[in-house]
Amino acid sequence: MKKSQIGFLFILPWLLGLIIFTVFPIIAALYISMTDWSIIGQETFIGFRNFGNIFSDPAFYKALLVTMRYAVLAIPLTIIMALLVALSVNNQYKGIGIFRTIFYMPSIVSGVAVAIVFKWILDPSYGALNSLLRIFGITGPNWLYDSAWVLPSYLIMAVWGASGGLYIYLAALKDIPKELYEAATIDGAGWRQKIRYVTLPMLTPILFYNLVIGLIGAFRKFTDAYVLGGAGEEGVFYMVYLYRQAFSFYKMGYATALAWILFVIILGLTLIINYTKKYWVYSERK
Repeated sequence: MKKSQIGFLFILPWLLGLIIFTVFPIIAALYISMTDWSIIGQETFIGFRNFGNIFSDPAFYKALLVTMRYAVLAIPLTIIMALLVALSVNNQYKGIGIFRTIFYMPSIVSGVAVAIVFKWILDPSYGALNSLLRIFGITGPNWLYDSAWVLPSYLIMAVWGASGGLYIYLAALKDIPKELYEAATIDGAGWRQKIRYVTLPMLTPILFYNLVIGLIGAFRKFTDAYVLGGAGEEGVFYMVYLYRQAFSFYKMGYATALAWILFVIILGLTLIINYTKKYWVYSERK
């Protein structure tokens, strides 16, 4: 038996898994998006009618707007917060590992559990946040029960759980050559100049990675939004809208078309970000 054939046998399980669990579902989803199907019963092929109905549905644009506003604000906030936390714990002080663990814990907690906890924290009458504000004589808002405060409520949750990329940043910080900081010190640079001209440029590949991952995560936001909701449909994110169409109204073909549109949006934005990479991401090949 040739070496190429032996190699093919080794990758055959992976190849079968790719075909069965990735390629086939993609093809099936494309077909379902062109049908009128209520999950139960026989589907009816209707071509691209679902896509036409989506683009004439005001609820679609509302859900997309809610998601995009959240993404525009939450992505930079979480990246900056995670970076600041990583810089603050990037030391070898005694007991620093405890703080790293504490900061990282929000990223491993179940999304449903986080939503339930924040439902109590953001309760306008008995919540911890408004109770804290009352100590200082401040009347807290109604948070999720006021359409104007729904987005800030979700941003608070996003910042709280922003430490998911903590250890990625820490690994990148450890990988920065110490010689660069020593050279900056010799040139008279302070800690601000070191961060601006050494740390941040060297971290741009990680910032790029977290930007793309954050973009995907923001547009796929579902769990806490589904549990908590929000006044005036401000808590209906794109994935919540998609879920409702599929499992509340039993429009599986319509929901699958929504999923394809989401795929195209994320792909397009990712390609745009990837195009801009050459202008701000540091590479040794430059």
